[in-house]
Amino acid sequence: MAADLDPRTELSDFLRTRRARLKPADLGLAEFGRRRRVPGLKREELAGLAGVSVAYYTRLEQGNGRNVSAEVLDAVARALQLSGVEHAHLLHLARAGHGRRSPTAERQRVRPELLTMLRAIGGTPAYIWGRRSDVLAWNPPAGALFGDWESRAEPDRNWARITFLDPRSRHLFPDWETKAADVVGHLRWYAGRNQDDPALTALLEELTARSDDFRRMWSAHDVKRKTHGPMRISHALTGDVTLHYETFSLPDDDNQSLTIYHAAPGSPSEKALRLLTAGPEPTDAPPHPVTELRRFQ
Repeated sequence: MAADLDPRTELSDFLRTRRARLKPADLGLAEFGRRRRVPGLKREELAGLAGVSVAYYTRLEQGNGRNVSAEVLDAVARALQLSGVEHAHLLHLARAGHGRRSPTAERQRVRPELLTMLRAIGGTPAYIWGRRSDVLAWNPPAGALFGDWESRAEPDRNWARITFLDPRSRHLFPDWETKAADVVGHLRWYAGRNQDDPALTALLEELTARSDDFRRMWSAHDVKRKTHGPMRISHALTGDVTLHYETFSLPDDDNQSLTIYHAAPGSPSEKALRLLTAGPEPTDAPPHPVTELRRFQ
């Protein structure tokens, strides 16, 4: 199964899967007649809720979003009960390829000042990640928490490859399904904006070829942007710890984000994190993380 990023197919599949997850009863619609052959709403029911003709909505669900107005897309989003992230994703899919320049030809760099900042965040795991969930830079506590990223080949410093292709991730993340769904949801969000990124296409083809779980989750067309929340981590040194993370988009490059982890004050997890991240006193040595991943475009 190849990873298909054809704009029409992406729009069609996204709308179809969103419609399939809705039940008429949830929307106050009566169900009459014979048993439904497909799950979710019928096209005519969705069109009625959105206030458009069935033929108009059918063209949209067939992937023809070129001339659809923002008002109609907003109405369809409301009818489908899309989240804010899903709504934005729909708008990008409908406009994909029309007057949009992909930023992926530009090399991603981590500013030296950000590397210094990472090093200054001494006892708290923090890292910067970019396109396609590539881990670009990290501080020593993050390496202690998640494993020796520096020993990985540069293309393997990638959350999608780590989660789906490294068996150790299933032990590291006790709630592996949740972590994996978040990774896939972010890739879907990125793909909606960068369908012409050849490195993304190559990554998706590799994951679909090597991971049954990735194929299953990718086919669901769920899109997410998890910016904060709890995470359970099972570490060989400390056992299970529960941390909270916050993710911030960096103003100079909206394809770079900073994620910082912390534990509740006074909790066993805070003590475990302190033990895990204890290290030598700072020196004048260069920052631990890589400054640039030259093979990532």
